[in-house]
Amino acid sequence: MTGLGAQIFADLYECDPAVLADEDVIRDAMLEAARRCGATIVAQCFHRFSPHGVSGVVVIAESHLAIHTWPEHGYAAVDLFTCGDRLRPEACFSYLREAFRSRRHETSTVERGPRRPATSEDSSR
Repeated sequence: MTGLGAQIFADLYECDPAVLADEDVIRDAMLEAARRCGATIVAQCFHRFSPHGVSGVVVIAESHLAIHTWPEHGYAAVDLFTCGDRLRPEACFSYLREAFRSRRHETSTVERGPRRPATSEDSSR
């Protein structure tokens, strides 16, 4: 990474609508996903909307893990923003795909912030 951070976006399709509508299940899955990728959990906030959908964020020392669900579409949008190269994003997203029973997914990554020159320390990670 040559920027200050990386933001990884995951679109999880064809998920179990009952799972995506359950605030407790979403919270537990997001906290476990943060742990599995090696994040340090600082705080959390989740909200269930009426008639359906859950939004939430897990604030991590490395930045954040956020989610918005649309049970009526079987869809969840997940966002992991991390400063540094320490986290294992695939462990996070792999767990969430399983927890939400997603049958299809797409991910993309964007480098954030001003670019810094690569150092020998970067190549050793």
